[in-house]
Amino acid sequence: MTDKPIRIAVDIGGTFTDLQIMDARDGSVRAWKTPTTPEDPSIGLLRGVGEASGRFGFALDQVGLLLHGTTIATNAVLERKLARGVLLTTAGFEDVLEITRHVRRELYAVDPDPFPCLVERDRRLGVAERMRADGSVETALDEAAMPALLARLDALGAEAVAVCLLHSYVNPAHEQRLKALLRAARPGLPVSLSSEVSPEIREYERSSTTVLNALLVPVVKAYLDRLEAKLGEGGFRPLVFLVQSNGGVCSLRTAAEQPARLLLSGPSGGALAAGRIAQLLDRPNLVAVDMGGTSFDVSVVQGGRVSVITQGEIDRLPVRLPMVEMRTIGAGGGSIASVDHGGRLTVGPRSAGARPGPVAYGRGGVEPTVTDANLALGRLDPDYFLGGAMKLDMPATRAAIAARVGTPLGLSVEQAAQGMLTVTNANLGAAVRLSLFEKGLDPREFSMLSFGGAGGLHATDVAAEMGIAEVIFPREPGTLSAYGILYSDLVQDIARSRVMPAVAGSLAEVGALLAELRATADARLAADGVAAGARHIEVAVDMRYHGQAFELLVPWGDVAAPDASALDALLGRFHAMHRQRFSYSDPKEAVEIVTLRVIATGLLPKPEAAEPQPADRRALKGTRRVFEEGAWRDIPVWDREALPPEDIITGPAIVEEPFATHYISRGWTARLGAAGALIARTTP
Repeated sequence: MTDKPIRIAVDIGGTFTDLQIMDARDGSVRAWKTPTTPEDPSIGLLRGVGEASGRFGFALDQVGLLLHGTTIATNAVLERKLARGVLLTTAGFEDVLEITRHVRRELYAVDPDPFPCLVERDRRLGVAERMRADGSVETALDEAAMPALLARLDALGAEAVAVCLLHSYVNPAHEQRLKALLRAARPGLPVSLSSEVSPEIREYERSSTTVLNALLVPVVKAYLDRLEAKLGEGGFRPLVFLVQSNGGVCSLRTAAEQPARLLLSGPSGGALAAGRIAQLLDRPNLVAVDMGGTSFDVSVVQGGRVSVITQGEIDRLPVRLPMVEMRTIGAGGGSIASVDHGGRLTVGPRSAGARPGPVAYGRGGVEPTVTDANLALGRLDPDYFLGGAMKLDMPATRAAIAARVGTPLGLSVEQAAQGMLTVTNANLGAAVRLSLFEKGLDPREFSMLSFGGAGGLHATDVAAEMGIAEVIFPREPGTLSAYGILYSDLVQDIARSRVMPAVAGSLAEVGALLAELRATADARLAADGVAAGARHIEVAVDMRYHGQAFELLVPWGDVAAPDASALDALLGRFHAMHRQRFSYSDPKEAVEIVTLRVIATGLLPKPEAAEPQPADRRALKGTRRVFEEGAWRDIPVWDREALPPEDIITGPAIVEEPFATHYISRGWTARLGAAGALIARTTP
């Protein structure tokens, strides 16, 4: 950091690529935005770095660290731009992917939509072998069948292979041997093992995760190769880490081998930022809402900890890997409004994206969006969008709202735009409400952290509907996910499934497994170049009552050799979590340990950020005509960058900064707090 003092975090979204740049020499942290280039996200990334270099006066050869959140894996799955893969599994279990789980999402549908299956039946091949549930061998791997298997792979044109053998999470020997044979015969063929990607129980989820990983390997590798090929230009040769779904970062080597860990890469940065802000502002309970151009993401910080789950899904495909718990709906600034045949106004989930974008962008868009509604109501300044870098087209915006929404519903442009925002805020509130209620949490005990380029225009209205009395607008909210990435660490998640009773008699086996997991974690951090003093290990356990079909993830701290008292503390924590989540617990009921997890963190150096100083200019910019409570009114407009701590903003008011605009509703007041955060509260 002395020779190369610049650290850059990048979050590539659907509309904009966000950057946060820290200079370790003076602690300054600056933000930048540039349009995303969907055809090759690395183009927008490098263009943004070059623009920031010119704007903030640093040389490209001074950048020592590039932390990169990407949607490349997510988009590849959603758009089905995946490699042609083959699944190898224990003979007789070829149809696990298609059988899935007996879950009906549409209870009364006569012809329910089937779960997606990424590998067709003719590309799911059975292998003669069998492991028992205890890890002993029932049928040895038939290596004599390898020539025929290789011929099938060649005939199918396999570009990637997923291997998921029965009970390999207990004994991976057959998977490892099969990989060695495949690598020897076809050295260029990517092979993903379930025992390496997701060594946990539940055959369908483990198979799905491994298949996703295998099909993503060629896609992500191609992107990383393009990125690496461009990194030397202009002396730009930083150390690069990619953000994982668990909120930590990993090396390019890990990302290339296990790209499934990148499926929530970008959004997890916002949850990381929420955890850091919860500490800075001493707000242990935060509901973080990130509203960008295409989506609205909700994550929860409870007791100062970001919620993490051990299984999520993408496009109805289960992913059995640790990830930040997040609820995402299709509601962003680019969400399109339309009137259906029944005269019902809907907003989203369709989005105008980066191209053509909202009508206001002047790039050929003709369908009105949430951003267009905010512009039509005066909440956005057409001459100060992105700090004046982009001019917005007000006449085209009003015409589109009138044609597509106002005329079909018999409303004025203002009424139509207000209706669009009402529908949008209802959708946002429903997502926040569900994220809290499903955990048994009361919104009134939480503050809302609002960020994303579009979030500030809706936050106080949504919070008021929820009964939340405080909204926090952090510094540079339009690039806050990148800010979270800026302070991330290397994280390795390692798990082993072993179903056993949570009793003192199991402590010896638990201790042996923990020793193995901790040694593996230590070795992986060492391989990533993390010094011994910068390594931190925590343990968590998946637990359930005997007979349950689901588990709770229970933190266990930095335990190494657990004894009876440590086990009692773990059980107490499990019962308490179960009561909070389900309003029920029974300490007399038998409890099972299902999976042991080790979270290994390599602490990256983090220079202290300098406290922001207000710009030397007038904070109150003037007034602007805004449609508020059914009429056009002149309301004050404030300059966020020039705002001093002593000024109090009374709603209705607008607060502007280069990459975000905030609307403070009637009945709210706002003023600066610690770390440059703008804190709005309801007035008594």
